This record gives sequence, C-alpha cells and structure tokens, in this order.
Amino acid sequence: MAGFLANVTVAVHIFALLFIGFGGFLAWRWPKVIFVHVFFAAWGVLVNVFPWPCPLTAAENYFRHQQGLGDLPGGFNAYYLYDTVFPRSSLPVVVVIAMATVIISYIGAYQRWRHRHHDEDAPAHRVSMG
Repeated sequence: MAGFLANVTVAVHIFALLFIGFGGFLAWRWPKVIFVHVFFAAWGVLVNVFPWPCPLTAAENYFRHQQGLGDLPGGFNAYYLYDTVFPRSSLPVVVVIAMATVIISYIGAYQRWRHRHHDEDAPAHRVSMG
C-alpha cells in the first residue's frame, strides 16, 4: 500500500508542478483560478529558493520509508526531473522559460479580465428600426 501511495504522491506532485507552470493560463477561462495559482507559484518558488520542505516531497519520503527506502536522493526535482526530463546543465534556461511562461499567462489573464470588465461597463448598443 505504501508503494501505491508513494506513486500517487508522485503523480500529484507532477500535476502540481504542471499547475505551477501553466495554471495561469487556466485563469484566462476561469479568472478566480489566479488566486490559487499565485499561492502555488509562490510556494513553488519558496521551496526551491529557500530550504523549506515541500509537503509533497515529505509525503513521498514518508511512504518510501514505509517501504524500507530512504529519502529521495536530492529531492523530487533532482530525482525525477534533472537529467531525466531535461539536462541539469540547462536548469538556468528552464527557470527563465518557466518564469516567462508564468508571466505571459498572468499578462494574458489580466488582459482578459480587463476586457471582460470593460465590456460590462460599456453601454449596450441598441438597434433602432425606425
């Protein structure tokens, strides 16, 4: 059971990382998602910049210990992403691309929000037949 829960934790962690990277684009359709995304994005930055533990990594380590395994060597990103999804040497480029993606998603979300509010404030156009 611990192995299954560890795998579920890995899947949730991957979805969380995808949400951190691309969740701002969901706010283009559902504007209130931006508030959740800001929290996730800030948390993602904090756990990668400062020595704060990620709760998902801690959960996976707990389930690994239940199986008699040790902690993830180097943490989640080092174990699953670096030199697997992208080379560790390209990390600075990946960080810049990730930050640019989030910024672009926020700019787009803001533009769509502004456009919606502008349309709501505009007077309705009436068509006269006479």
